[in-house]
Amino acid sequence: MASRWIRPEVYPLFATTGVAVGICAMQLVRNITTNPEVRVTKENRAAGVLQNFDEGRRYSQHGVRRFWLSKRRDYMQAMDNVPTDPTPTSK
Repeated sequence: MASRWIRPEVYPLFATTGVAVGICAMQLVRNITTNPEVRVTKENRAAGVLQNFDEGRRYSQHGVRRFWLSKRRDYMQAMDNVPTDPTPTSK
């Protein structure tokens, strides 16, 4: 059975599956540890619904999101003015 699956042809399959499982595990740990709506301990669950907007903002505006929102969103800068530019292009 092992000789059937452990071949160089299936290494990319193992790699992509491993990356997908890693991303899922990372998101699960992030939600359990930092999500303001998830309460694991009994004392925190007894608190009920909290109106803690600052904690929710910190959770939703995490570092990765702030990094990508600060970047320029022009993916094709050379083609931005092509339909409206009156100057002819050289062929």
